[in-house]
Amino acid sequence: MKRPEGFDKPAPHGANADKSSRKRAPAKKASTTTVSANNATVRELSVSTKSTHSSPARPNDNTLTPRSDRAQKQRLQRSSPRTAEPEARRKVRAAARSRRRFERSEIRRFTRRSRNRRLSALVAAGVVLGLIGLLAVAVYSPILALRTIAVDGTTAVDAKAVHSALDGQLGTPLALVDYDQIRQELDAFPLIRSYVTEVVPPNTLRVHIVERAPVGSITTSTGFSVIDPAGVVLGSSASRPKGVPLITVGADGTNGVAFKAVVAVVLSLPSSLRSRVVSASASSNDDVTLVLSGAHQRVVWGNAERSALKARVLTELVASRGGAADVEYDVSAPLSPVVRGG
Repeated sequence: MKRPEGFDKPAPHGANADKSSRKRAPAKKASTTTVSANNATVRELSVSTKSTHSSPARPNDNTLTPRSDRAQKQRLQRSSPRTAEPEARRKVRAAARSRRRFERSEIRRFTRRSRNRRLSALVAAGVVLGLIGLLAVAVYSPILALRTIAVDGTTAVDAKAVHSALDGQLGTPLALVDYDQIRQELDAFPLIRSYVTEVVPPNTLRVHIVERAPVGSITTSTGFSVIDPAGVVLGSSASRPKGVPLITVGADGTNGVAFKAVVAVVLSLPSSLRSRVVSASASSNDDVTLVLSGAHQRVVWGNAERSALKARVLTELVASRGGAADVEYDVSAPLSPVVRGG
């Protein structure tokens, strides 16, 4: 029996096999071979391996170009499980970080008010603690102890005597100075009408004194006493004091309404007229009378109401009359003044 051509050739191996496969045509029609065996003819028809409607043949892996080979390898690497798993982990970690950032921002947004309240409370507590510390330093620290007492505003009052009365406070912290004790010490000076204390850090206490001003003198059993508008006796003498008018107010003395009316009238006069008042008298609130120096001029004042207007009218009347003697000015009705005599 006759074997087909090439049947008994050994199959190529290795690199030769690849070369032979490349040389082999991609599509080949097999020829019709007639084989006779035992006087029988077998007709073998080979079917063409190439389809009449097949698509163009794709190159196999061994004939790929370098560019397509690289792209294929990249696709394989991306699709390989070893590279896909770290990429997935990175995406999961990035998503977790983004979620945590979002949650933190939401927490800050919803807790902003409580954080502000907490911050305000901390600031207030810090301020309070600071003030307490400063107060403790001011109270107990010897740095702020009283070392100097300054007295001003004195004319008739002896400033050295005032300083000696207050020097018991020296060495005391400024915050612990006993002002009640200072008041008691200054009450012993009748010429002091009022005072104001001023603390000047770090160690000075300044005392501003307002002295009592004499408004007149009154007759006493021992002579004369100089008094201020409140009726406080500023001094006594056997003879009549000069420069102040003699006040006569009857039996009630400095506690009656007549004394208050006389004082109000004298204080309402301008300095040019007040220095000319020799005496002022009243038996009630409505009959204040003044006597001016010089030519013995008398002033009927009436009550203490509208004293400012009466003082202006009297000033003009005195200026118009000059030094005429035995003149009486009646300003009890200031809009209709009357001049008698002269």
